[in-house]
Amino acid sequence: MSDTPKRKRPLVAENRYGSKARAAAKSAAKPKPKPKPKPKAKDRRAAKPARKRRGGILGLISALARWIMRLIWVITSRSVLVGALVLGLIVGYFYTTLPPLDDLLDGRARGSVTMLDNNGEVFAWRGDQFGGVVTAQSVSPHLKNAVIATEDKRFYKHFGLSPRGIASAVRINLSEGRGPLSGHGGSTITQQTAKLLCLGEPFDPTSGQTEAEYESECRRGSLKRKAKEAVYALAMEAKYSKDEILSIYLNRAYMGGGAYGAEAAAQRFFGKSAATLDPAESAMLAGLLTAPSTLSPTSNLERSRNRAATVLRLMNEQGYLTDEEAAIAQATPATLSDAAEARAGGYFADWVMSTGPEFFTRKTTEDVIIRTTLDQRMQRAAVEGLNWVFENKVREGSKAQAAIVVMSADGAVRAMVGGRKTKVSGAFNRATQALRQTGSAFKPFVYAAALDLGYSPNNLVDDSPYCINIPGSGQWCPRNYTNRFVGQTTLTNALAQSLNIPAVRISESVGRETVSAVASQFGIKNDLAAGPALALGSSESTLIEMTGAFAGILNGGSSVTPFGLIDLRLRGDAEPLMGTGGGIGERVIQESAAGQLIYMMEKVVSEGTGQRGQFGGRQLAGKTGTTSAAKDAWFIGFSADYVAGVWMGYDDNTPLKGVTGGGLPTEIWREVMKRVHEGVPARPLPMVAPALAQVVFDGDVNEVAPAPQSQQPSRPTNIIDQVLQDIFGGGGGGGSSSSGPNAGDR
Repeated sequence: MSDTPKRKRPLVAENRYGSKARAAAKSAAKPKPKPKPKPKAKDRRAAKPARKRRGGILGLISALARWIMRLIWVITSRSVLVGALVLGLIVGYFYTTLPPLDDLLDGRARGSVTMLDNNGEVFAWRGDQFGGVVTAQSVSPHLKNAVIATEDKRFYKHFGLSPRGIASAVRINLSEGRGPLSGHGGSTITQQTAKLLCLGEPFDPTSGQTEAEYESECRRGSLKRKAKEAVYALAMEAKYSKDEILSIYLNRAYMGGGAYGAEAAAQRFFGKSAATLDPAESAMLAGLLTAPSTLSPTSNLERSRNRAATVLRLMNEQGYLTDEEAAIAQATPATLSDAAEARAGGYFADWVMSTGPEFFTRKTTEDVIIRTTLDQRMQRAAVEGLNWVFENKVREGSKAQAAIVVMSADGAVRAMVGGRKTKVSGAFNRATQALRQTGSAFKPFVYAAALDLGYSPNNLVDDSPYCINIPGSGQWCPRNYTNRFVGQTTLTNALAQSLNIPAVRISESVGRETVSAVASQFGIKNDLAAGPALALGSSESTLIEMTGAFAGILNGGSSVTPFGLIDLRLRGDAEPLMGTGGGIGERVIQESAAGQLIYMMEKVVSEGTGQRGQFGGRQLAGKTGTTSAAKDAWFIGFSADYVAGVWMGYDDNTPLKGVTGGGLPTEIWREVMKRVHEGVPARPLPMVAPALAQVVFDGDVNEVAPAPQSQQPSRPTNIIDQVLQDIFGGGGGGGSSSSGPNAGDR
């Protein structure tokens, strides 16, 4: 134990004031530290405690998956970015190639032909008809709404493509067992317009590709084509407004019947402007866009109306029509104009197109207007007369055909029917294209040759058994239809009763070459038979040629070229480029001979085989015709004002049963001409009654001598010798088959 006491620490000043005071004093003595800066995000992440990584195989798989996902994200994001850039460049390129709006409104490769009747009224169209530029604002609001409701109800909301529409179309195609791009396309109006523009690839006629092939290529639905179409649609959306795109569509879309664009279709089907269409008419036009050829109202009006009813329902569902407006439109469907009802002019319009210059008709690149000779009142008369006879006189189910031509004496064709189906376009025209044996309808040309040489209608000719020896063929003996003989008879009665033997005798007497020359000069262009059967109509001709030849008889003996075209001009031009190519030509027989022939042909109607043709107490003339085995039956005749020809038969040459030229063809002629002459004052025929014939009897031989006539040329002695030798002494040249048509008419 130490005795040294502990040493106490000395007292200092800090202790005087306690611990708090000391702390305050220390704090005051030391400098204040600066606040530390907040750690950066990267530092914070680094400061976070490291997440414990899963070890082993699971950890490796997890790490690999995370790496793959990061890689996919990087690749995808970069690809989208690059793709968007490339797409933008492509869209920009197409944007720069798009022309001004006005250059896209009329995209036809061909021109159009508009036909006017003799009163200047439009009755037919051909080619690619374009009625004029319309806009989304100028057309009827009903048409605009109908197109949007039917084709693209989200048109004003999308950017040119409709993902929802595409997805729906793919789903429908797959459900129907087709490929995803086959069938429904889900195309917007913008895409359809891009397709109408063929994605900016114009038609090049020098490429060797036809227009049909070009259009087929434009409509091709390959994946590459669809992709290009989508890009082109985006460029259009960037270049044009929605209404401008709709305007292009409304001007370029094909709507059937040769009509391109809303205005042409409105005029074609309804005879009015696209600005004045009502809901029913608008629905019908909008409905055509799906299948214009199939749904065209001129092809099938009922089918077109059914499609229009669907469009009206869509318009009502989308709020474009009230329930009341939709009900009214459904109850009063659209009706066609008279011109549309006539199926664009039918046979007559087709014939005019075939007779005009090709570069202004069938292959025109211009818009052409043709003024024609058609009289629509007479056209209706021809159709109504034909239908009346087939409905009331022909057994039901008959497949027999008929054709009609009505013309003036100068050859101006006023009406034409080329078959029983009258509302057609582009069909086989039996009035102009069918070459048929003429039968006894040819006999007037035999008598025309005789009268021009000085014969009189009252001269006698022997109707008795008669045979001709044809070198290389043997004997040919013509027969009358009744197999009876009347003996001595006048030329007038021989023609009125359509006796065959007198016609052959006269033909042989004046010479077949003379008869052929007269017929050819009157307009029978086809090769004429060389043998004696020429007189009985063994040669072939068309109805329009025969009718034109009879018109030559009516006009006083001058040739006639039937015509339907009066003049042709380009749209917008005041002066025509060309005039008619037909009309009255050179004289064939003397006017006096033509007048006497008309006298003889008048007896055919008043007393002979054509008596069924009489109507209204008018003077009428004509000639019946029936060929061998009744394969063809004719009646061609005229009043003082108009000539009409009727042919009846089967396309396959099946014989007619119980039909001769004096039967149904004459009745068709009467029903047509009766309607044609409604309101036309009756005028006498320009016929010349003959002087009394001089008949010389010499035993069993009766000389057929001409009656004295004023200004009649003397006949050569060799002609009289020919008469005596050939008619009354027998004999004759050959060159024909041993058989020919022997049918007269009853």
